[in-house]
Amino acid sequence: MPLSNRILILHRFQKAWHMATEPAAALNLNGYTDLPPGKIAAIVTYLEMRRRPVPSPFQKPDSWSLQRIDQDHRRYRALFKTIGEPWLWFSRAVMADDKLAAILDDPKVEAYALHDGTADIGLLELDFRSEGEAELVFLGLVPGFIGQGAGRFLMNEAVSRAFARPVERFFVHTCTLDSPSALPFYMRSGFTPYRRAIEVADDPRLLGFLPLEAAPHVPVLGSQK
Repeated sequence: MPLSNRILILHRFQKAWHMATEPAAALNLNGYTDLPPGKIAAIVTYLEMRRRPVPSPFQKPDSWSLQRIDQDHRRYRALFKTIGEPWLWFSRAVMADDKLAAILDDPKVEAYALHDGTADIGLLELDFRSEGEAELVFLGLVPGFIGQGAGRFLMNEAVSRAFARPVERFFVHTCTLDSPSALPFYMRSGFTPYRRAIEVADDPRLLGFLPLEAAPHVPVLGSQK
C-alpha cells in the first residue's frame, strides 16, 4: 500500500479514536438528549418473520438477473456506496478490507447484485451464520429504481432463499436514516416489529469515509478534524 494511503487511513482512525473517547452523554428516557457535535443518531426498529408468507406476485423483466458478488469485493463496495451514500449507510463504508473480506468470504454469507442487463441496480445480502436463523443484512436499490418492482423482486428472493434452509427465524433491522418507505415495506412483506433501539455513532462524513454532501436530509453538525 502506498505511504500516502497508509497515512490517510491512520489519520481517519486517529479521528475516530478521538471522537470515540469523548465523554458519553446521559440518555434521557423521558425527554431530549443533546448529542455532541460530530455525532449522529437514529431510531432502529428490529423485525422478524417466523413463517414464510405468501409471496407477492411479481414478474421480473427478462433482462434482470441475480449475480453472486461475495468474492468480488470491489464490485460489492461500489454497489454498497451507490445505494448507501444517499441514506448514510456507513457500516461497511468504515469497515476495513480484511474485516469485510472475512464476512463476505464466509460460505454462510450470500451477497447478490441485481443486474438489469446494463448495470447493477440492487443489493441483497443474507447471513446464515447463526444456527436456525437467517438475517436480511442489506436490501437496497440504486437511486432511480425505487418503485419499479425491484424491491419486491429482491424481497421475494430473500424470503425464498431464507426459508429454503431449516431456519426458524428470519430477521432484519432498519432505522430512521433509511428511506421512509423501508419500514412499511418490511411490514407489508410479512416482518413483525419486536424491538426498538437508539443508535448513536460518529458521523462518517466527518471522518472522511463518506463525502460531506452525502445524505443531505441529515445535516452535518460539526467539522472535520
